[in-house]
Amino acid sequence: MNATSQQPVVPAPVRQTQRAFDETYTGLIDVSDFGNRPLEKAKPAFRSRALAAHAVRIMTGWTPEQAADCVIDGGQDQGIDAVAIDEAAPHIYLVQAKWSPEGTAKADEIAVHRLFAGLTLIDSGEAAQFNPRGQILAKRAHEMISEKTTRITQVIALMGTKPPSPGVKQVIKNGEREFNSHGDYVDHKFLHAPEIHALVMEDQRSEPVKLEATLRPWFNVPSPYLSYEGVIQAEEVASWAKHGNELFARNIRNPLGLTPINKELVETLTDEPSHFWYFNNGVTVLCDSLEAVPGSQKFPERSFVRLTAHGASVVNGAQTVRSVIEAAQQTEDAELAQVTVRFIVTGGDAEFANRTTQATNRQNHITDRDRIALDPVQAVLIEEFRAELGLVYSVRRSELEPQDDEGCSVVEAACALACAHIASRFAARLVASSSTDVLWERGSSGIYDPLFRSVPNVYEIWNAVNVLRAVRTALRTEREQYAGRAAAVIDDGSFLITHLVFRQLLAQDAGMGEPDQSLAWLAAAKEQVADLVKRIVPVLVQVLDEEVGTRTGLQRACADPGQTADLVTAVLTSLEGGTSADAAAKYRRQENKPRKRRRPNAVHVIVDRGVLEEGAPLHLALYLQPEKEALAAWLDANPRRGLAKWTNTNRARPIVWAADGIAYSPSGLIARMWELAEWEGRPVSNQGTARWATQDGETLAVLARRLLDSMAEEKDTE
Repeated sequence: MNATSQQPVVPAPVRQTQRAFDETYTGLIDVSDFGNRPLEKAKPAFRSRALAAHAVRIMTGWTPEQAADCVIDGGQDQGIDAVAIDEAAPHIYLVQAKWSPEGTAKADEIAVHRLFAGLTLIDSGEAAQFNPRGQILAKRAHEMISEKTTRITQVIALMGTKPPSPGVKQVIKNGEREFNSHGDYVDHKFLHAPEIHALVMEDQRSEPVKLEATLRPWFNVPSPYLSYEGVIQAEEVASWAKHGNELFARNIRNPLGLTPINKELVETLTDEPSHFWYFNNGVTVLCDSLEAVPGSQKFPERSFVRLTAHGASVVNGAQTVRSVIEAAQQTEDAELAQVTVRFIVTGGDAEFANRTTQATNRQNHITDRDRIALDPVQAVLIEEFRAELGLVYSVRRSELEPQDDEGCSVVEAACALACAHIASRFAARLVASSSTDVLWERGSSGIYDPLFRSVPNVYEIWNAVNVLRAVRTALRTEREQYAGRAAAVIDDGSFLITHLVFRQLLAQDAGMGEPDQSLAWLAAAKEQVADLVKRIVPVLVQVLDEEVGTRTGLQRACADPGQTADLVTAVLTSLEGGTSADAAAKYRRQENKPRKRRRPNAVHVIVDRGVLEEGAPLHLALYLQPEKEALAAWLDANPRRGLAKWTNTNRARPIVWAADGIAYSPSGLIARMWELAEWEGRPVSNQGTARWATQDGETLAVLARRLLDSMAEEKDTE
C-alpha cells in the first residue's frame, strides 16, 4: 500500500454533518436547476441548501420536510437562501447559509449587505424580483409584516467556527439601526458548526420513551429519589411493546429470548395468570421525570394512581416484560395477570442510574460482557459509528447482530482491536482461552481497558473489523489445504494469524485510523489479505514446530505471553527474509489419501463437548448470493427471523428459533425458513451448521470441525 497522502484533515463534525445532510435532505432539497450537470457540480450547492434548511430547523424546531420547503437558494434569491414564516409567533427567519467541506466558512460583508437588500425588497413588497419559489414566500412575509407586529431574525449559518469580523458586525449594526427606528423588530443570529452539528447528533437519538402506568395498590418514596411502587395489570405492560427495544435502552442487555427462566414465565402467564404476581420479582423502570395523578385527592392511597414517565427505560425485568408481551399475543387470559412495578426518577443522575441497573439485575445471570453496555465509551461509539459511517454498532447482548456492511458488534470490534494491537499478548489470550469472555476483563491485566480506555477511532475499528472478517474468509479457504497440526493451528490460531496480518499491513501503511470516508486504506488492505494468510500459515506452523516442538499446541504456547512474542518475532523475521520453501508441506492434504471413516455428527459433538452455553445467541450467516437475495425481504420484515438460541437440552434439535420459540435442527430450521419465505428455487438439502454463527462470527460448522480436529489430535497423541 502507498503511504497515506497528505490531505487536509476534515474535522469530524463536518464529516458527520455532510453525511447527515446527504441522508436527511436528499429528495427534499430541489436541485433541478442544475439539470444534467455532474453530481460533483451539484453536491456543494445541495449541501449549502441543506444547511439553510437545517438552520430553519434549529430556529423553529420544524421537520426536515417543512424546513426544505423554505429554501429559495438559486438564481434571483436576492441574497436569501431560505425564508421561514412562523405565523403563530409571528416571526420571520431569513437564512443565509455558507457551506464549507473543510469547515472554514465565514461571514463576509458583501453577503451580509445582500441579505439586508433582500429584506428591503420583502419589506417594500417587491416580491417580483425573487425567483418563483422566493416570490411566494416573500409575498407571504410582506403580508404578515403589514398586518401585524412581526419579528424578523436574519440567520447567518456558517459551516465554520470563526466569529464574525468587526466589519461584518458593523454592517449588521448599521442595517438593523435602519429597520429598528420605530422598535426592535429586526435582529440576527449566527449559527456556527458546533450548533449545526448538535442538531445532527440530536437527530440520531431516538425519541425518549414515554410510559403510562396505572398502579393499584401503590405507595411512593419521596426522597432521596422519588419513586412509586405498586401493582399494574399485565394488559398495560403488554401495551409497552410499541416502543420496541427502545424500552430497554438503559438496560444492560435486551431481553434474552427463550431462556429456561423466560419459558417458565410465559407458561405461568398463559396457564396460571393469577399466580404470576407471586412467582415473579417484578419490573424496575428508571425515568428522567414523572407525573402522578391520583384517582382520589382526599384518599389517594385508597384509589389508583396514574403515572406518566418521561425518558423511561426498563432496567430490570426486561425478561418479564418480554414474556408478558409474548404471552399476551398467545392468549388474552395472560393480560389478567398482575405485575409488580417500580418507577424511580433519576433526574439525569447517570451514576445512580448505572448503579441501580447493575444492582437490580439478578434474575438472569449478568456477565462482564453485559456490564460493558454501561460504559460511556460504548455510548459514544454508537453515536460515532452512525454519524461518521452511517453504520450500526451494537453493544448490548441479544441485540440484533449487524450483518455484512450494516456495521458490527462490540464483540467483533474488541476482537479486531485486540488483533490489531501492536502487542501480541491480547491476540494470544484470545487463542489460549478459546473464548471471547477474556475481552471483558477490567484492570491493568485485562484486555478491555487498554482497548477502550479512551474512545477508539471508529475508522480504526471498522477497518480492523473488516480485515478480521477478510482473514476469516481466507482461512476458510486455506483450511481445506491442510490436515493434522497445520489444520489445528488454523482452527485454534485465527486471532494470532490475524495479528500477524495486521503487523504486515501496518508496517506498510499505518493509516488504518485515518478519517477517510472512502475507506481507501481498507480497500488496499483487503486486496492483500488472502496472499498474506497464504504466506503466514506455513511459516507459523514451521516456527511453532521449531520453537516449541511438535507435541505442543498453539493454544498452550499462547498461554505464555513471552513465548508468544518470540513466536511472532520469529514469524515476522522469516517473512521478511522472503523464504519460498513450503514450510508446512508435510501437513498438506494429499489428494490420493485413503478416505477416513465418517466423523461423528457435528451437532452432537458441540452438545457433548459443552462449548456453547445454554441460551448462547446465534445469528443467521448466509453466504450464497441467491439465497441472500431470496430471503432478504422476508428477513427484513421481522428481524427476529435471523436470530436463534443454542440449547444443550435437545441433542437432536439444539436451535431455538427466536421467531417462534420452537426447537429445530440447524438444517431443519433452514429448510423451514426457505419454505416460509416461499423461495421457489430452494435446493433439496442444506448444510444448516454453515448458516448459523455464534456471537463472535464462527459458524457452527467451523466450530464443530475445530472440535473434531482437536479430538483427533488428542487421540493421535495418546
